[in-house]
Amino acid sequence: EDDSKVKKPGKRGRKPAKIDLKAKLERSRQSARECRARKKLRYQYLEELVSSRERAICALREELEMYKQWCMAMDQGKIPSEIKALLTGEEHNKSQQNSSRHTKAGKTDANSNSCEYSGRIYI
Repeated sequence: EDDSKVKKPGKRGRKPAKIDLKAKLERSRQSARECRARKKLRYQYLEELVSSRERAICALREELEMYKQWCMAMDQGKIPSEIKALLTGEEHNKSQQNSSRHTKAGKTDANSNSCEYSGRIYI
């Protein structure tokens, strides 16, 4: 029985080389910087997404308000010019419909603060 052939218990494989602690620390710092940069970009993207959705909600609320005004007018027996244009299919009135929609939307926006909210939650 040869003692040189008996394996000693312990870890297998190569022993890790002595890693320079300064280099390891610098790699850790660089990784942290990159992580913070990615996080910042992710939050910017999410903020832009929220802002975009808020603008879409605002536009839809204004459109809804315009339709409500039309319904109220029709309940009083008046037919809004935009609906007359839709019914007759006149191209000229359609362009007027677009311009009057924008002015009406502006009026609703000024009268209601529903589109003013831009609250952000920062973590």
